[in-house]
Amino acid sequence: MPLRPFPPAALPLALLLAFGPGAAATASAAAPMTLADYLALEGPAPTARFAYGSAASQYAELFLPSGAGPFPVAVLVHGGCWTSRFGGITQLRNMAGALAARGIAVWNVEYRRSDEAGGGYPGTYQDMHAALALLGQQAARHRLDLERLVAVGHSAGGQLVQWMAGRARIPATSPLYAGSAPPVPVRAVVSLGGLADLRAQAPLIKASCGRDTAELAGLPGPDRPDVFADTNAAELVPNGSRTWLVTGERDTISPPRVAHEYAARARQAGDAAEVVILPGASHYDEVAASSPAWPRVLDVIERALGLARP
Repeated sequence: MPLRPFPPAALPLALLLAFGPGAAATASAAAPMTLADYLALEGPAPTARFAYGSAASQYAELFLPSGAGPFPVAVLVHGGCWTSRFGGITQLRNMAGALAARGIAVWNVEYRRSDEAGGGYPGTYQDMHAALALLGQQAARHRLDLERLVAVGHSAGGQLVQWMAGRARIPATSPLYAGSAPPVPVRAVVSLGGLADLRAQAPLIKASCGRDTAELAGLPGPDRPDVFADTNAAELVPNGSRTWLVTGERDTISPPRVAHEYAARARQAGDAAEVVILPGASHYDEVAASSPAWPRVLDVIERALGLARP
């Protein structure tokens, strides 16, 4: 499906300012996107699709830019409250198409969610391992530069990409352990309205998503008394990564305070973290290339990749 044309409100901020303060004011005054708007998002078909497991949800989509490469890579992980009820990979094709148009290859990841067979703990996390491993196997063939890689996750996907960055700190006794040096390390993370601190934000996750900790982190047992030791991104720091926590000013699923609290914890541990608040934006504007917030989101992603914007 073709990507929807970007309205004037989605133009880069510099162009809006060039058109005058009235244009910028119009963009910032646009109504925040709703869940229905988000579910209606669409984008181009991927260049290719790759299965990393036998389940229907175990696959990733590759979006390749035009040109010879090598291409920087954005790994996209959708949200949806860790369930299959609220869309997912299809909606993130909107972002994927926009990023590919900027010369960035995209690895758009689907995964088993907590209401799917094999999903939740440990399956959802094991899917992240497998999807990244497959990316590493495909990199040379498709001219992907994994030295320039950023993991971008929305909502529940924000939790998963922040978890990716700390995989090397997972205890060796955990079923999620992937070695002290997992293939395809994630050093740059952009969390869009992420809910990464499963321990501290358990009440909010329950209120926003209706999810209990046990669905996302499993149950304690003699060999695993603390269920957050291998699942909670906020406890897998420091890990040497840099995180940009991007949140809509009007995000009610993951309010701005969540981004500030996580950033403070990461910085205290010794990692780099930056909070970016999107004026007037909702939880859904954060992932839409047709949103007035998109130029700011794109700027963060390109900075995370070390790309200079024209």
